Amino acid sequence: MNSKIRVYDLPTRFFHWMFAGCFLSSFFIAKLYEDDSAAYPYHMIIGLVLSLLVILRIVWGFCGSRYARFSSFEFSPAKLFNYLKAIVHRKTAEHLGHNPASSWASVAMMFLALCLGFTGLMMTQNINKEFFEDLHELCVNVFIVVVIAHILGIIIHSLQYRDAIGLSMVHGRKKIIAGQTGIDRSHSIVGFLFLIIILVFVAYLVASYDSNQRQLNIL
Repeated sequence: MNSKIRVYDLPTRFFHWMFAGCFLSSFFIAKLYEDDSAAYPYHMIIGLVLSLLVILRIVWGFCGSRYARFSSFEFSPAKLFNYLKAIVHRKTAEHLGHNPASSWASVAMMFLALCLGFTGLMMTQNINKEFFEDLHELCVNVFIVVVIAHILGIIIHSLQYRDAIGLSMVHGRKKIIAGQTGIDRSHSIVGFLFLIIILVFVAYLVASYDSNQRQLNIL
């Protein structure tokens, strides 16, 4: 008998890994290369891709499958406080979808990603550049803190319940929890459409980038 049920659809899983990949690659480009490096502009190109990913995820958060929708997230501050308090006593309740901590972490990372895209764009316009540089760096630092907290939460859950919950964003399945039901479909067509949109956008940005002038000619 299968002890796991489908929880996360394909668009949600594609978003998760592309989001992580974009942030990490953009972050390391910014750390490893100077502003005048030929590689540095790709930091900004990846930032634009990251912003589009979030926009698509927000759309899917309103029309996607049950656990992809924001309506399934736990946003109550009281539930978040109780959940974090319960971690200390190793008595946290199991959630088939996002628990209160991962709900807040997911939305916080999406919000911060949009802020990074906006502040990065403003920096290229030379409008209050120093202010937006400081804000951009602040968003990056907060983002990293949230990511670390999110990873620690996954590790704690995995140790507490002997359940490799991180793999649920690979195969989309989680342990059965009494009284909670999974989803019927993975929405594979939407997932691959999601992927195609991102790949086309990436190709468009790369084709629009003039490496000689170091300018991105879009719109």
